[in-house]
Amino acid sequence: MDETTRTEIEAAAFRRLRRHLMEERPDVQNIDLMTLAGFCRNCLSRWMQEAAAERGVEMGKDEARALYYGMPYEAWRAMHQREATDAQKAAFDAVPKEH
Repeated sequence: MDETTRTEIEAAAFRRLRRHLMEERPDVQNIDLMTLAGFCRNCLSRWMQEAAAERGVEMGKDEARALYYGMPYEAWRAMHQREATDAQKAAFDAVPKEH
C-alpha cells in the first residue's frame, strides 16, 4: 500500500471515530473515556492541534476544540456533558496516569 492511500485510510478511520463519539455516542462522558481508554475527545482535539503545529499551522486550543467538536467546546459541553458522579471521579482517580 502506498503512503498516500495509507494516510487517506487512516484519516477516514479518524473521521469515523470522531463521528461515532460526537454523533452516535455523545452520551459517553469524557471522564469515562479517560478512565477506560486513557484518552477523550479533548485529547483528540489536542492531537489535532499538535499535528497542525508539526506542519507549521498555528492552531490554538479553542480553535482545535471547535474543529474537533464542530462547535465551540462550551456549546458542546452545555448540550452533552453532565457533572461527573462520585463513582466516575473515584474510577478516574484510581487509574494510573501515564500520559
